[in-house]
Amino acid sequence: MASFKLFDSHSHLDAPEFELDRCEVISRAEAEGVNQQLLPAVEFASWSNLKEVCQRYAGLYPAYGLHPMYLASHLPEHIPALQNWIETEKPNAVGECGLDFFVEGLDAELQRFYFIEQLKLAREFELPVVVHARHAVEEVIASIKKIGGLKGVIHSYSGSEEQARQLFNLGFSLGIGGPITYDRAKRLRRLVASMPIEFLLLETDSPDQPNADYRGQRNEPARLLDVLKIVAELRSESEEVIAKATTGNAETMFLNKH
Repeated sequence: MASFKLFDSHSHLDAPEFELDRCEVISRAEAEGVNQQLLPAVEFASWSNLKEVCQRYAGLYPAYGLHPMYLASHLPEHIPALQNWIETEKPNAVGECGLDFFVEGLDAELQRFYFIEQLKLAREFELPVVVHARHAVEEVIASIKKIGGLKGVIHSYSGSEEQARQLFNLGFSLGIGGPITYDRAKRLRRLVASMPIEFLLLETDSPDQPNADYRGQRNEPARLLDVLKIVAELRSESEEVIAKATTGNAETMFLNKH
């Protein structure tokens, strides 16, 4: 058994990829010390199943939102539906939401509408927001500044060190996962080696973004340990120190209810 506790700050354990062996996946995670996970939603239709999964297993915490890559399934009425859902279910965060200017065919203006509306809900309910920002970090920062009064995490961070500093000043953390395990991730590795540890969260994005040793395979939360090892090496700190700090960061962000 692992000697320390880890918090996977971004896991889609409710996804269909885990339907047949979710119990075993959770057991493997717990054996590696991953006993807490935040599960962000991606579309309106997934909220009910996500809620059930989080209720069924200890240590799983829900976040509800509308992901930009699922734009085709979003409707304007899903925003008031999300407001009602947050009021009723009292989740641990709003998201996954954000902007994706990498995938072709995703209407930018429509993305902006859903993102801004979800930022407003996060502010209204004083909840952290889980943000997807791909080829869109600069505009995400501008949007966060525009709405104001927010806190949260930029999941799978891929921006610059200067953009990271702006996010720290806004009270935002960076989610670091599978990409850090690739040797070619030079810029990200430099950033993680030197960034303030209080803004660092570990994540897997399961079933996506597998680590370098598992490329092409389904990712799962147990592999957060691989991310921890690389981050500890990069920072020349012990795995125990990183585990304690990042777990504390995640607990402070997602479990401290107002």
